[in-house]
Amino acid sequence: MTDNRVRAGERNEDQFTAMLESQTSSLPSSLFLAAAAASIVGSLTFQAVGKKHEALFVGQWVAPFLLLGIYNKLVKQHGSDAAARHADFAGDGI
Repeated sequence: MTDNRVRAGERNEDQFTAMLESQTSSLPSSLFLAAAAASIVGSLTFQAVGKKHEALFVGQWVAPFLLLGIYNKLVKQHGSDAAARHADFAGDGI
């Protein structure tokens, strides 16, 4: 059986992704949590006034906001590219 897993540093991210991560990493993680909470409140509000389709539409935003928050936190903690980190550490003699 062949091992097809991708290991850290085996593939590089493109510069577009690196640029996006550089810009979005400046956003606080609590912003994404607040956006998810606002989506819940908005969905409940639409539900209360009888707009069920709008309630479902806005309610479905919660998961993407939380996932973006997790991604943002991971980029902040681990960086965006293992190959770039490895190259940085190689020059330090570590």
